[in-house]
Amino acid sequence: MRCLIISSTRLFALRYLVADNLSPDDRSWCMSRIRSRDMKPELAVRSMVHRMGYRFRLHRRDLPGTPDLVLPRHRAVIFVHGCFWHWHPDPDCPIAGLPKSNLGYWRPKLSRTRARDVEHDEALAALGWRVLTVWECGLREPEGVYASVAGFLGGGGGSRAGAEGGSGQIPARGRE
Repeated sequence: MRCLIISSTRLFALRYLVADNLSPDDRSWCMSRIRSRDMKPELAVRSMVHRMGYRFRLHRRDLPGTPDLVLPRHRAVIFVHGCFWHWHPDPDCPIAGLPKSNLGYWRPKLSRTRARDVEHDEALAALGWRVLTVWECGLREPEGVYASVAGFLGGGGGSRAGAEGGSGQIPARGRE
């Protein structure tokens, strides 16, 4: 049995187009293949932060919530949340809607995830870490995410600070 692994954005769109024709065991196998690391939104943010000149660690398990990016020098962490899986609270988010079926399962599951995210943010703040959450839907406008990350981290980065001329724009691919 093969399962197509797709992003949560495509999952949201396909959910209304295709009826589930998999057995519960096959569906479980497919869901077990959904990754929690190195997804496209996380890779985009990592690339952006690296181009800004910052260096970071990935997925430090000794910190609450295992942040996606950890910048120890700046006592800052960045979480990259998928809008569906972390139930983005923004009502304008096109990805974060609840599924139409099996609400008895999904609502408590996503509520627990949202509550756990808040607990992790509070625990990190208590340990002296600054926390930024980047939502998957925000990456549709990378300039806004770039500005948010730059403001959060204080503008310039490490050794390449200002290498882009201070324009605040994300350099085009292939011109770096």
